[in-house]
Amino acid sequence: MATRRIEIETPDGPMPAYEAAPEGGARGGVLVIQEAFGVTSHIETIADRLASAGWTALAPSLFHRSGSPVIAYDDLGSAMPMLSSLNAEGLRVDLDAGLAHLEALGHEPTSIGVVGFCMGGSVTFFAATTRPLGAAVTFYGGGVLEGRFGLPSLVELAPRLQTPWLGLYGDLDKGIPPEAVEELRAAAANAPVSTEIVRYGDAEHGFNCDDRPAVFNRAAATDAWGRTLAFFDEHLGR
Repeated sequence: MATRRIEIETPDGPMPAYEAAPEGGARGGVLVIQEAFGVTSHIETIADRLASAGWTALAPSLFHRSGSPVIAYDDLGSAMPMLSSLNAEGLRVDLDAGLAHLEALGHEPTSIGVVGFCMGGSVTFFAATTRPLGAAVTFYGGGVLEGRFGLPSLVELAPRLQTPWLGLYGDLDKGIPPEAVEELRAAAANAPVSTEIVRYGDAEHGFNCDDRPAVFNRAAATDAWGRTLAFFDEHLGR
């Protein structure tokens, strides 16, 4: 596996990104969308794991307009201004730039996936409504009933999905109750692509992040990661 830190040009200046690629050629590409805390070591590890599974993974810094900070998990006060700085147009610009980079590496859109965590899960859902890609996976993405970043809610966006989508949610998530997840399931069922939601009864928000021992749930994380890889195997490049 080869890793590097690069900069991708955008209309709003260079966007730092972490890239991990398998040795001997990739099966496709995956855009990894950060948490509210930036491109953390956990997000870089996700990219590494995807590269180990045969995908070129790119994790762009969506906070590049604010200096691309990486914020400690217990410092939500510093994360909130970064979240407030995001908007729909900037997200579209950054997604387009990240996807264009993967396409320039030789990956067709149908061989490109997107996976996102926390705020990145919401951005991943938005990405899946903007163009037909291979697959998209959301880990505990918020904004289900109330829009964020100037975007409609996920429930409102759901019928516009153009990319097969998998959502992974914990029932103990204090910000995303199961009832809201079920509304999203019903709304996504109206999309013209395949959609699926999996709920974990004993998992909290952030259950996949082993750098957050207070919320990490090994059983849920293991199952969710296996489903993510299987979803990409099934859909990318079809």
